[in-house]
Amino acid sequence: MHGYEGHKDDLLKRLRRAEGQVRGIARMVDDDKYCIDILTQVSAVTKALENVALSLLDDHLSHCVAEAAAQGGPVAEEKLKEANQAIARLVRS
Repeated sequence: MHGYEGHKDDLLKRLRRAEGQVRGIARMVDDDKYCIDILTQVSAVTKALENVALSLLDDHLSHCVAEAAAQGGPVAEEKLKEANQAIARLVRS
């Protein structure tokens, strides 16, 4: 079971909303809308996706990494390394 299983529906709802925002941005470009208005919407969808990512990261740390840490050994080391890499990717984006 994945850590996000308890609120999978909420994550899917957020992702569908972001998907709709992206389609709206494409329509704005197609309709030659003002650049700043488009950038405002890009910023909003970026923030929405960041929130999804942070939620997934929190789930991963509190479920997958916590379980691996309890087991110890190479499994724990691998999960911690994986979590560090995920955090680094989020920070760089």
